[in-house]
Amino acid sequence: MSLEQYKVQQDEKGIRIDKLLVDITEEYSRSQIKTWFDKQLIEVNGKKVKQNYKCQPDDLIEWEIPEVEPLEVEARDIPLDIVFEDHDIMVVNKESGMVVHPSAGHQDDTLVNALLYHCDDLSGINGVARPGIVHRIDKDTSGLLVVAKNDKAHEQLADQMKEKQIKREYKALVHGDIPHEYGTIDAPIGRSEKNRQLMDVVDNGKPAITHFEVLERLHSKYTLIKCVLDTGRTHQIRVHMKYIGFPIVGDPKYGQRKSIDVDGQALHAYRLTFKHPISNEEMSFEAELPTKFEKVLENIRKSY
Repeated sequence: MSLEQYKVQQDEKGIRIDKLLVDITEEYSRSQIKTWFDKQLIEVNGKKVKQNYKCQPDDLIEWEIPEVEPLEVEARDIPLDIVFEDHDIMVVNKESGMVVHPSAGHQDDTLVNALLYHCDDLSGINGVARPGIVHRIDKDTSGLLVVAKNDKAHEQLADQMKEKQIKREYKALVHGDIPHEYGTIDAPIGRSEKNRQLMDVVDNGKPAITHFEVLERLHSKYTLIKCVLDTGRTHQIRVHMKYIGFPIVGDPKYGQRKSIDVDGQALHAYRLTFKHPISNEEMSFEAELPTKFEKVLENIRKSY
């Protein structure tokens, strides 16, 4: 088990400790954190507390994260679009609808299941449930990601990610006519206060920066844009575009109720640039827009 600490801030007074821990940890759900309370793994100022405890400024929260029980992840013969592969890495063009790694409801139909069938020499740094996974893209987002085939490659790529040396470029179709050719959205992202299953721009969120550029205006109703990430927060582009009033077409969580069917959201990781983790060679890869995404653009161009 690993021991974590957090000091409650003034503006967090009165927040239930289980809700606050969801925000702090980000990757753990409220139900998972409930099990930590059940196992008495959480203390405030040296004393055990219940999950409905109301936090006070300067409270010192200490908690133990239990070791994750290994999952039996099976290799599955699922087709992969492999853009590049050598002894150290793979670059994969993930299709929309595919989950990256096993989770509740997706145990045997993920990218990891497909990767394990393709090769058995993935890095083990992220454990058995996420072998080789250096970064993720959402289930309904398509496009490029790099996979590490050994720990040395994984560590080097993770360092590049941390130092913002991996450039991730996306194309997105959004509702509305963005009035600016270029823009930068610098707005912190955290768990939504209204719906804990969603992310939102919140004052106490983690720093998040998205740069965008208009590629094509489509009859004042839609805009095709390019987005470049400085940070990699959960649902970052989707949250930021909603925040400025131009939600992504087809986004089931953050988009408009009436939208165009694009087989997920119209968001595609089309270009990925990084240095090879072993040779240090500059590498850049591109993936064309999915067929359905391209057809949606064609239909919009013809219909007005």
